Amino acid sequence: MDAGGFPLRKLGSTFNGVVRYTIHTEQGALELGSYIGRGFGVRATGVLSCVACGRTVDHLIAQGLCQPCASNAPQASLCIVRPELCRGHLGLGRDPAWELEHHVQEHVVYLSHTNGLKVGVTRSTQLPTRWIDQGATAALIIGRTPYRQLAGLMEVDLKRAFADRTNWRAMLRVIDPDPEALMDARTRAMSMVRHDLRDYLLNDEEVISIHYPVLAWPPRLRSVHLARTPAIGGRLMGIKGQYLIWESGHVLNVRNHAGYHVLLTDGRGSTAAPDLFTPPA
Repeated sequence: MDAGGFPLRKLGSTFNGVVRYTIHTEQGALELGSYIGRGFGVRATGVLSCVACGRTVDHLIAQGLCQPCASNAPQASLCIVRPELCRGHLGLGRDPAWELEHHVQEHVVYLSHTNGLKVGVTRSTQLPTRWIDQGATAALIIGRTPYRQLAGLMEVDLKRAFADRTNWRAMLRVIDPDPEALMDARTRAMSMVRHDLRDYLLNDEEVISIHYPVLAWPPRLRSVHLARTPAIGGRLMGIKGQYLIWESGHVLNVRNHAGYHVLLTDGRGSTAAPDLFTPPA
């Protein structure tokens, strides 16, 4: 890594029963599985850059966006968090071309088991990544729609009975997959969706169970933010969702630090300034 470090992006992942994680550096994707159980750390350099426009800035908001991009970029539109408000299928939005590529595409409505049952919406091509980012241990597709707004309207109906948020503290513990609970929830969900959307419902999808690379779960957790604690390290015990988990109980949500320039370290000295990290040959 160069002296200036590299800007964080959310962790990459692949899935074949067990999740494998990568962190995106200037030299490419670094596979993280071999560092679990070893010393590993992250140190912020103090440089911030917007993930949308690339400008170096003094302050970031909305998962790595500068203020102008948070106000104008399509990836910060209100319909990202409230898909029922999406108007991309009408040729509208902050950037109609972006909407066409991202929102006027097949979307799925799903139920997942994180710290409890929740409902969610995402583009079909984002699975299973979306489930992994949320730390789901099991997930089940219950609907497919041709564009985002319809999936959002279905989600509105289901939010009367199912949560749409994840409690990160509760998620970062042992949670066994519960396929039966998801199947039962699907049966309930079918009767809750309004009649004009029921043609998009599915009742023949299989539950997907997801396992994460975690050696042990610290009994107490403390979330670290690099703006206040610029260096965190120690023995890396695992990764779940977008969280790096250390033996000390410190956890770092990588996605929430998108745009922070960092150096990877060998993790010695815990949150004290650690030595520079050198990947093995």
